[in-house]
Amino acid sequence: MKRVVTGISAILTAIFLTASMTTGSASATPPNIPSATTAASRLATLTVAPETNQSSYSRSLFNHWITISGACNTRETVLKRDGTGVVVDSSCAPTSGRWYSPFDGATWTAASDVDIDHMVPLAEAWRSGAYAWTSAQRQAYANDLGGPELWAVTDNVNQAKGDQDPSTWQPPLASFDCTYARAWIQVKYYWKLTLQSSEKSALQGMLASC
Repeated sequence: MKRVVTGISAILTAIFLTASMTTGSASATPPNIPSATTAASRLATLTVAPETNQSSYSRSLFNHWITISGACNTRETVLKRDGTGVVVDSSCAPTSGRWYSPFDGATWTAASDVDIDHMVPLAEAWRSGAYAWTSAQRQAYANDLGGPELWAVTDNVNQAKGDQDPSTWQPPLASFDCTYARAWIQVKYYWKLTLQSSEKSALQGMLASC
């Protein structure tokens, strides 16, 4: 029951954040990224365990890019939130704007060059505990605007990341390692996901760059 409430709370938070946004503003950074000290403390509380249920994963189990407000779905909401000077049409599709990708430091002017990355990929979340969630919880996770889960990044960089954790993939821009680790830890902490020992070691190393 507690996890269901958490999922519903995440959706309500997402709606609140969307209502407070304007298309002219851009943070290029999702909310609620903890300090390095807090992240290290939270990392220490996470359960270390082998990944499981990999063979039963399907992306369709996470209903993502749901309608958030009006005609805008989750992807479009993130593009508005993290872009600069974003203009959208009547269906909320961006027709112009600029997007900075913190993973690699690139800036794009076409929304088609930008993917919305799940900081902790859906498949990684599944293997780390989401396999036991309800459909409502998985939907809340896949569309979580209340934490540092969704990032507007260069499309081929996101594709290179795939479903890897920090032990096998880290952002091309090394100066982003600290923020990446803090965000990754926060997502796993908030959603009560496990992590592997190699993943924990990699995150500790990334935090050392903070």
